[in-house]
Amino acid sequence: MNDFGGADPPVEKIGQENWDTFDCSPDPHTPRKASLLSAPGSLQTPQRSNSFPVVHRFTVHNGDSNTLLNGGEAPKRRVSGYSTTSTEKAKDRKQSNQSTNGYGSPKYRKESTMTNDSLPTSSSTYGLVSSSENKDKRLIPKQGSKSLEREQWGRKLEFLLSVIGFAVDLGNVWRFPYICFRNGGGAFLIPYFLMIVFGGIPLFYLELILGQYHRTGCISIWGKICPIFKGVGYAICLMALYVSSYYNTVIGWAVYYLYSSFAYELPWATCNHSWTDSRCLDKINAAAHNQTWTNDTQSPAQQFFDRHVLEVYKSTGLGDLGPPRWQIVLCLFVVYFILYFCLWKGVRSSGKVVWVTATFPYIVLFILLIRGAMLPGASIGISYYLSPQWHLLAKPTVWLEAATQVFFSLGPGFGTLIALSSYNRFDNNCYRDAFITSVVNCLTSFMAGFVVFSVLGYMAHLLNKTDIEEVTTPGVGLLFVVYGQALTTFSGSVFFSIIFFLMIITLGLDSSFGGLEAVITGFSDEYPETIGKHREKFVLGLLSVSFLLALATTTQGGVYLMTLLEVYATGPAIMTVVLLESISVTWFYGINRLCEDIKAMLGFGPGIFWRVCWTVISPLFVSFMIVMSFIFTSNLQYGDYIFPNWSTWIGWAITLSSITIVPVYALYKFIFEPGSPQQRCFSLLRPEVGGQAQPRESLAMTSVPA
Repeated sequence: MNDFGGADPPVEKIGQENWDTFDCSPDPHTPRKASLLSAPGSLQTPQRSNSFPVVHRFTVHNGDSNTLLNGGEAPKRRVSGYSTTSTEKAKDRKQSNQSTNGYGSPKYRKESTMTNDSLPTSSSTYGLVSSSENKDKRLIPKQGSKSLEREQWGRKLEFLLSVIGFAVDLGNVWRFPYICFRNGGGAFLIPYFLMIVFGGIPLFYLELILGQYHRTGCISIWGKICPIFKGVGYAICLMALYVSSYYNTVIGWAVYYLYSSFAYELPWATCNHSWTDSRCLDKINAAAHNQTWTNDTQSPAQQFFDRHVLEVYKSTGLGDLGPPRWQIVLCLFVVYFILYFCLWKGVRSSGKVVWVTATFPYIVLFILLIRGAMLPGASIGISYYLSPQWHLLAKPTVWLEAATQVFFSLGPGFGTLIALSSYNRFDNNCYRDAFITSVVNCLTSFMAGFVVFSVLGYMAHLLNKTDIEEVTTPGVGLLFVVYGQALTTFSGSVFFSIIFFLMIITLGLDSSFGGLEAVITGFSDEYPETIGKHREKFVLGLLSVSFLLALATTTQGGVYLMTLLEVYATGPAIMTVVLLESISVTWFYGINRLCEDIKAMLGFGPGIFWRVCWTVISPLFVSFMIVMSFIFTSNLQYGDYIFPNWSTWIGWAITLSSITIVPVYALYKFIFEPGSPQQRCFSLLRPEVGGQAQPRESLAMTSVPA
């Protein structure tokens, strides 16, 4: 009879080499219920009697360790080697206190022997096993066990570079400087900073925690949090596919510009080309000779982009896309070719690539920053960039722009942070990683503002303009048209053009790595036998589908489709996903359970700031964005083209195509889940263990009197 009033489990004699020994001896002077492990299915020592000391030792067969540690039915076990003498009892108590700090919680954070070769599995299985090199018991997987199967980062820096590369994308270079200038300059930094502190970093940190603790992708992770929301993972994958279908086309444009830069003179420097028309005018040369021009006049850089790269003038609108541009299709194929060989081997391949793709943009930005600061008129542009316009803070749209920039810059809700952090060591300090990445991301955006606006000031100086807004343009045109035109005036323009568009390509590739890795990891973990074991084939199939979808954006009217997708494919949908994520984790999975998970990994729990942000502020932050985006929705426009009303219906259909996956999957699970309606709701709102919902504490241990 054990302490729980039940019969002792059967004892089975199996070879010692197949067993892991767990030492859970409590301090005999501390009759308390102490948590040994804050992982899924945490072990709890029973309340013992004071009549005699109790030593809890049990041995688990390797094949059944997943079931035991995740709170399932305990496997057959046997008790081994409990001490009988007072000397042995004292030794047991000393070892127990050393391994648990006297409170039953493993102090592995400072003493962990985990290495890159000994990581837990994707099934979130962790255990206390005996270390041959140390006398105390540690939270490490047994060498040679199944827990070593999951891939891992070769170095910690590879993970940081991958996350930074994903977070720092093209939007940091063109979007942040433009919206900062448009929404109050230096005054915009106030709402931007507040949104980062109370919304961006908490959500960013939360996803790193979830991925690192549960060690699985954006689909399977919901079974371990709240199974009824598993449709969120599939919705994330569909949105990632939408994004890749137009984002990679922008990278393809940069590849074409890079190819065109290898010339004696940049082809967008003059109007002497077959693609130009009578409206083309070298405005810089005209301004130098005090000539004037009309609003219809276009620069050579503008005509190169519109009439040569896109050929958008041959399309009448969204309903007339026209044929694909074979030059852009070829460049797009080059992009997908690079993506495949960077992703096919997982983090073993992409982790090496980011050493170049994540660091090269900073080298180029630093070079362009120095070059821009030396240009005449640069101080005027920087002044416009930073000069505060305090009255604009009263406009709700300024706060919405700040929240949107923070949200899409740090990237919660795309599944990428969960996927990348799932390949970390279990005891990796993701708390520090969240701060490092967030700070680097914000500083990059801020530095890019100096790079862009120093050049805009220079362009205003060349064109004899007093208002910076007359020489700038929203969207990616800021990179390809405005900055492209400025490059033609530099000494060594070909060199600067080559490194600039190489920077654009590497910035884009890093973010594309992350978005596609979220889909690959999600499906590989959810279907390990059919997809996980055939990663290379799945990556090839996924990129082939994405490439075929992207062909529509390479057409003559493809830029109109890209504008539609950019607004509707991710905006409301991704914000809804993050709202559901924050609610399900903190309200259904439980903030206390989440804090226990963090303490298990880091050795310390989160403070009141993080608890309040996750449970209250973050959901309000995302809800504010959703409501405001509906209130201030305006008709789409690209240049002089105004999108027809029916395009709005298409846009919302694209949005709903991903969002509706969540309720449809929830309904499907509810219908086919066995049991009464009440039992179904209960099981679907609790984490799954071994494929079924289980209570968190379900482990019974055998108590043996010493």
